[in-house]
Amino acid sequence: MHIVRYRRGQDGTPGVGVRDDGVVRELPVPSVAALLRERVADLRALLGAPGDVVEDARLLAPVDGATEVWAAGVTYLRSREARMEESSEADIYGRVYEAARPELFFKSAAWRVVVDGEPVAIRADSGLDVPEPELALVVNRFGEIAGYLVCNDMSSRAIEGENPLYLPQAKVYAGACALSAGIRPVWEVNGADLAVAVRVTRDGVAVWSGTTSTARLKRPFAELVDYLFRADHFPDGAVLSTGTGLAPAMDFTLQPADVVTIAIDGIGELTNPVVVGKEHFEHQRPGIEVESRP
Repeated sequence: MHIVRYRRGQDGTPGVGVRDDGVVRELPVPSVAALLRERVADLRALLGAPGDVVEDARLLAPVDGATEVWAAGVTYLRSREARMEESSEADIYGRVYEAARPELFFKSAAWRVVVDGEPVAIRADSGLDVPEPELALVVNRFGEIAGYLVCNDMSSRAIEGENPLYLPQAKVYAGACALSAGIRPVWEVNGADLAVAVRVTRDGVAVWSGTTSTARLKRPFAELVDYLFRADHFPDGAVLSTGTGLAPAMDFTLQPADVVTIAIDGIGELTNPVVVGKEHFEHQRPGIEVESRP
């Protein structure tokens, strides 16, 4: 089972439903944000009684309203090594890997997120760019983990490597955050030991691939969520991507028309073609779907 956002065909107001065995059924809620205002126990009860079948459902990014996407960095040993390889200030990555406090950073507003099948971007002013395959936690407003997603945390290694203070520019831009279409509920899968795989194809040929497991994550999920919620409110919940355990060698960079595929056992698959520049995302600007609340 997956929680999904959808639009019927090319028109209509977005809806929320449950997808099971390829069939989408309606849920009586206006948004995913509304679901993330509920306790996990109440959410589970709601998902147990979906409504009518939705015909011709086009799946949308599974975040809306005031839900924010955040990400953690340097949570796997491989990520620590990769950041140290690329950076002019390598020591700080070694220190944060061992520190009590994790690295957390804002990644995307809900309206900027792209979904399976849509393009992800590399910056025109960066010469070294990679996908970052990650398990993402879907967290309700109470700080409870409600489910999981596949995340591609696109990153400019050139920009972050030049100076760690450039991390927001390396991480936050049009087309930099992709999420799989469906949220897998937390009660259906154990996220602590899931296989993660990535493949980048160029002209139909794999040019980089790798596998890891969430069991190699240094920090427990609960610790990452605790730090995220310590000093801020998330009234519509949050998505927290947990960092990557896969990074190519420094001689690899994404190119336009590459295709990135990330699969996490039990959670889903995310496939996105690569483009360059913000002009490919002009459609995101008008009609931002942010639910109004009193």
